Amino acid sequence: MVDMPDTLVTDTALPERLARAIALAGPIPVAQYMAAANAHYYATRDPLGAGGDFTTAPEISQMFGELVGLWCADLWDRTGRPEVAWVELGPGRGTLAADAARAMTKAGLTPPVHFVETSPALRAAQAERVPAATWHDAVDTLPTDRPLIVVANEFFDALPIRQLVKREQWHERLVAAQDLLFLPIAGKPLPDAVIPELFRDAPAGSILETSPAAVTIIRGLAKRIAAQGGALIAVDYGYEGPALGDTLQAVRGHAFANPFEAPGEHDLTAHVDFTTLAAAAQTEGAVAWGPVTQRDLLGALGIDSRTSALAKASPARAEALAADRRRLMDDMGTLFKALAITAPNWPTPAAFA
Repeated sequence: MVDMPDTLVTDTALPERLARAIALAGPIPVAQYMAAANAHYYATRDPLGAGGDFTTAPEISQMFGELVGLWCADLWDRTGRPEVAWVELGPGRGTLAADAARAMTKAGLTPPVHFVETSPALRAAQAERVPAATWHDAVDTLPTDRPLIVVANEFFDALPIRQLVKREQWHERLVAAQDLLFLPIAGKPLPDAVIPELFRDAPAGSILETSPAAVTIIRGLAKRIAAQGGALIAVDYGYEGPALGDTLQAVRGHAFANPFEAPGEHDLTAHVDFTTLAAAAQTEGAVAWGPVTQRDLLGALGIDSRTSALAKASPARAEALAADRRRLMDDMGTLFKALAITAPNWPTPAAFA
């Protein structure tokens, strides 16, 4: 993530602070704007659920977290049941971790839990659900003495992206400010050498996105996994690149908003390039699997059987459970994808064969 002055991250008047910084030093890259906005946003609220801005799969149904937990337990079991640490990146309210732990415990897996989370508001919510967790500000301080099983659900989409825009030449996309009105502009022309050859002759108006922050994190984790053993599963909305397109978006109150209005007051995300993440992991000696759609992942892990079992145990919930399944499998089923990364000597993960 691009560093920002502390005042731009923590001050409650973030738009004023950003506008002042831009007035003094000039327009800033989209990545810097997104980093500052999301750091403030997540540090100052719990954004999840009906009363928040968006709802993630673990908040829709316990089945999501349970099936992810079983995915982890199955891989651990087929690897010979080593002593592992369970890690979640951006764990929301801790809902996925709590549901996964319940399923893993039944399978005999009770690992120590590590959360990578910087938001005080979300850390408090996580502590209510998983009080024994250990918290980290970054992946650098995760355990080094055992394999890591890492889960990242809707984590990479919130990391800052760099945007390049094509005019007659390619330019860095910057954010300028007029008073408190923020707007994207084209910066200085870029040399062809920094543009993939495939896109150098793209039509005017094209936008190319990259996420150096995501690549840095995935390479760091893949290097650890290759050396220590372990696996990672990342579930997010995204695509198999390379591709062009502007995917930067803002959500507030469960509706889309202008990403350049009221920075720090809504969630900024961008689609994840799974091909780039897989390639980055492979450069560090890990094995990449997928991506597969969320529908295929949950289907292979037995969501239909789990839905039936829960409905049988609580007939009054049968209709609600069926609706939850439809949201996970139909509404989100193809938009969301899953990428797995494993150590070279670990077996093929379930649903990725």
